[in-house]
Amino acid sequence: MHVLIVVVIGLVVLGAFFGGAGLFNRSGQAGAFVFIWVWLVASLVNGAVGVFRAGIPVLNEIGALIPIFGIPAAVAWYLAYK
Repeated sequence: MHVLIVVVIGLVVLGAFFGGAGLFNRSGQAGAFVFIWVWLVASLVNGAVGVFRAGIPVLNEIGALIPIFGIPAAVAWYLAYK
């Protein structure tokens, strides 16, 4: 359930980056590219908290990192190049 919640949060944040890019006279493509890097850092921090604070094994966190980072990043990539 945690993975689903974090993926949905990632998609909401992507919407904010994509839509908010227009406020700074940038294209949505620029917002999507910035989001990918910010989301990578947030996903890695989420995994580190899982390993060091919650005691989840590293392999489990790597498995969770794939959809947590991958799904919102793939949608951002699609939006940047559509």
